[in-house]
Formats: sequence, structure tokens, C-alpha cells
Amino acid sequence: MTAPDGPAGVREFPVLPMSDTTRRMTGRVVTEAAAAISALVADGTLKPGDRLLAQRLADLLGVSRFPIGQAMRILADRGLLTADPGRGFSVASDGPDHAASYRAERGHDDLTSAYFRIAEDRLAGALPDTISEQAMRDRYGLGRGQLSQLLNRMAGEGWAERRPGYGWRFSAVLTTPTALEQSYRLRLAIEPASLLEPGYCLARETLLRCRAVEERMLGGEIETASADALYDRGVRFHEAIVGASGNPFFLDTLKRVNRIRRLLVYRSLADRSRYRRQAAEHLELLRLIERGAQIEAAGLLRAHLQGVMEKLSTVRPLLEAKQHPSG
Repeated sequence: MTAPDGPAGVREFPVLPMSDTTRRMTGRVVTEAAAAISALVADGTLKPGDRLLAQRLADLLGVSRFPIGQAMRILADRGLLTADPGRGFSVASDGPDHAASYRAERGHDDLTSAYFRIAEDRLAGALPDTISEQAMRDRYGLGRGQLSQLLNRMAGEGWAERRPGYGWRFSAVLTTPTALEQSYRLRLAIEPASLLEPGYCLARETLLRCRAVEERMLGGEIETASADALYDRGVRFHEAIVGASGNPFFLDTLKRVNRIRRLLVYRSLADRSRYRRQAAEHLELLRLIERGAQIEAAGLLRAHLQGVMEKLSTVRPLLEAKQHPSG
């Protein structure tokens, strides 16, 4: 059948209606893509000002460019991304905060639930050190694109890596409470010291953004935020404090530790009562930095981290709960 000619001789082709099934599948992929991009912003893989390339994101997430474009429009409407005429989208200056709110509102979708099932199985020793993608899809009921998103996230967090030619390998790093305590001792060595670096300067915009997040936490988000959001909030705060030192070695070390301690920290988030005190200490730390009281701030940060370490002993049974499952 010959298509009719439109204005100025342009041939027009009829637009075929989208079936309900196709529409639902497309909507799900867009939603999952938006969640995945939000996670990349929240964990610092995508930073404020970074320009997003649709094809690169499509390759990373294992989907086509169409749902990526739709997902970026959704996130721009939410304030997480900025639309640049003629240049696409970039991460907004306050994108990490919007990412945390977006993920908290969405709660535990199917993909997030699958992530936590895999994490728990790994901590419990129920997953082998190496596994094929097909075995992962069969075990968790995931599609190829969904598993690709999860494995890329795990690789970015440092606890999974692709094997040359076939399958994936899980890291043994930071899967024990002892290893988590060791990571805090490392943080005790570098974080207070970062505040004493010559020329330390926390940008006013960053300080205000950190303060707003902690005030929202004290206003009720401690009880309502997802484990993802709680963890990311703490990571962003401490990386902002250390990043202001201007010493890239401090920040790079902290980022590496934060990526690979995520699994055990998630399990400890079951007890949220201590986070109110931590948020209050974060606010006091910001006040000292704002005053230029770096030595006092370094002392408070050391005490803050030591307090967190002491609390780890109270949740140690929870951290070990599934590593030695009872019969």
C-alpha cells in the first residue's frame, strides 16, 4: 500500500497503535532506567555538571536509547537532571539530593528487591565466588537488561567483577564484621586529618546542601528513607567533608572504602535509632567548619567515627546473622 503524501510532498506513514502489553513493558523499562540513572547520581558515579550520553547509558544499562531518553525527561522534571537545549541532559547541581528523595519515594521496587536478595545471599555464603549470568537470571527471575543493571551496579560498588570471557566473580572484601571495623579504623586515620590540610575550604553551596539534608533527616526522613537513601546520605556527607581538603588521595581512598563496605552497612541499617544522634553531630561539624574551627572540627569528626565504631559492636550479631546460618 502506498503511503499518502503529506505537506510539501513529504510522505506520511500511519502510526501504528501501541498495544497495552507493549505500553506496560515500555513503561517498566523507563521506570527501571530512571531508577538506575538516579542510583548512579546518588552513589557519585555521575556527578553534578556531568553531561549524560544516551547511547553510553543505554549500553551500560542494557536497554535501547528510547527508554533512556524518556527516563532522563522524567528525572529532569524531578530536578535531578538539567535539560540543556541542543546538548541533552546533565546532572543538576543538587542532583544527589533529588536522587535520594526520588529513590526514597519509590521505595523497594522489583530491581531493588533483587539487589538486596543477591546481597543477602552473598553475605550468607549462598552464592559461589563465580557464577554465570544465565544462572543469575534463573535464580532471581531477572531479564537480561535487569541483570545487566544490577551487575554493573555491583561492579561499581566493588563487590563483583566480570571474568575474562565468561561469567562474574564476587569479591571477598568486606563481607565480615571484622573487615567493616577495619574500614572504620582507616577512616579514623584519614577523615580528621583531611580537615587539617592546608587551604581546607568547604564551599558555601556544599555546606548549605549538606545542612539541608541533615535537617530533613531529623525532620522525619530517618524513619522513612530507604536503606539506599540512608547509606548514600552518609557517604555524600563524609565525601563532601573530605573532598574539601583539596587532597585527592584522601578522597580517592574514602570513595574506594565506601564502595566496598556498602553490603554490611545495609544490614546494620535495620537499627535506625542511632541516626538521629549522628545527624545532630553532622550539623555541629558543619557549624565548626563554617566558623573556621578546623582543629575542633577534626576532634569532633574523630569522636563521631569512634562512636559509630562502638555502635558496631551492638549490631555485630545482626551482621553475622546469616554468615553462620543455623540448621
